[in-house]
Amino acid sequence: MSDDAAVLVIVDGANVVGSVPDGWWRDRHGAAVRLRDALVPYATDGLPGLHGPVELVLVVEGAARGVASVAGVRVDSAPGSGDGRFAGRGAAPPPGRACGGGSPPRGGGARVGGVGARCVGPRTVRPLPPA
Repeated sequence: MSDDAAVLVIVDGANVVGSVPDGWWRDRHGAAVRLRDALVPYATDGLPGLHGPVELVLVVEGAARGVASVAGVRVDSAPGSGDGRFAGRGAAPPPGRACGGGSPPRGGGARVGGVGARCVGPRTVRPLPPA
């Protein structure tokens, strides 16, 4: 990987949003927007154990499709299941780029790990709210 290439971080929106029972199921689109906005600081600051800047791609599906990209977070609306889109993006990162994934779908970690990607759990990009 070249020194000037940011690490590509792919976030499975459905898995991360679904990791916290905060009523997201009542407004899936709104939950995806809130997650997208919460990811923005990571674009420049990085993630735990991964210094910034990073390139963030948020994969959304279903009722969350149509969420717009913002500066720092590109949103990719999967035409079907977000799991396949997540695994496909992680398994084929651009040449010379490292790739990490937030909350891989079941079995997705094995698919992307074989190409040097590292998968992390949803709390890496969405910590639990304070009790």
